[in-house]
Amino acid sequence: MSGGDPSTAAVFRAEARSWLASVAKPDGLRDYGPTPTAQDVPAGRAWQQTLAAAGYACLHWPTRWGGRDADVAEQAAFAEEAAHAGVPRQLNIVGPDLVGPVLMAFGSDAQRERFLPRILTGDDMWCQLFSEPDAGSDLAAVRTRAVRGDDGRWRVDGQKVWTSGGDGAEFGLLLARTGGPGHGGLSVFVVPMDAPGVLVRPLRQMDGESKFNEVFLSGVELAPDALVGEEGQGWRVATATLGRERLSLGANAVGMFRALDDLVAAARQRNRLDEHLRGRVVELWIRVWQLRATWERAIAEGAEPGAPSFSVLKLLTSETQRDIGDLGVEALGPDAVWSEDDEPLVHRMLVGHAQTILGGTSEIQRNILAERVLGLPREPVRPSA
Repeated sequence: MSGGDPSTAAVFRAEARSWLASVAKPDGLRDYGPTPTAQDVPAGRAWQQTLAAAGYACLHWPTRWGGRDADVAEQAAFAEEAAHAGVPRQLNIVGPDLVGPVLMAFGSDAQRERFLPRILTGDDMWCQLFSEPDAGSDLAAVRTRAVRGDDGRWRVDGQKVWTSGGDGAEFGLLLARTGGPGHGGLSVFVVPMDAPGVLVRPLRQMDGESKFNEVFLSGVELAPDALVGEEGQGWRVATATLGRERLSLGANAVGMFRALDDLVAAARQRNRLDEHLRGRVVELWIRVWQLRATWERAIAEGAEPGAPSFSVLKLLTSETQRDIGDLGVEALGPDAVWSEDDEPLVHRMLVGHAQTILGGTSEIQRNILAERVLGLPREPVRPSA
């Protein structure tokens, strides 16, 4: 996947912008980001069907599966134009961006034929069953276990947490332990979320939404063909799913520019736009432009989603979102604790802190950059008592 011809991407951007401006939007559709709430799912499904019919769904997929073979520049352009239009670029991130490519690379022909068309059209929404209470950033510590019986069927027991969109998904991509400790003992499965023994419990976030869930798996039986790839190949499959969301960093920049505009307007209304606040706004405005320029350069250079440049961008983008949210609350002053009219700015503060955790914590990102890019030695592991 390369950066592509800039002129081709510019033509594609213009076409997408025109289409987004003219197409009818489903009632209730909003730009909910990479993950819909349960209330967003009906409009999100209808929007995915609209995208698929017009050829804007799953852009990076091969044409054989209904995609467009779009390069990184075209994918990024559409994400940014969707943000400008105030709509999500797809139903959710897991099915189109994570599960689809995994099934193409590791799935069986039967799995591809069954699942890919319904991901494309939004008929099936997926979630990712990776993180656990004691295995978040360290996925090699996953404890959920899948045991194969004499009849070839698998029995799964365990718990997952921070499962985005789990309460609205038809299927989950499960990382479970089928062997001994470490990376080599992991395998990946397809789990129907309505299977007996699956319990989904939404987690209410401090911003009032419930996009995350905890999932309990108690004696869940899976058919032999639920295994994705080979037994023990789970770590390779899991790592192949990471990094795709970073293509939408340009869309995040659009949202941050809007947030700064809202912040300035709110501060002016309250006569709080003093020299100190103006200086902070200018600093953040510069940071957002730097992020967007770095993102565009990574795209132009043909960087893959898992490249170091995208790890840098993920780290700096999440921390800039956090700082914008904090400054927004400072601009509101006492109104931050009671004014419903300014709820979007308060919401940004609450969500901004979460950005430094989800998708890979800032601490993990720094470790990756230190060890894999700068070549620094790994932090020593203290032996257990």
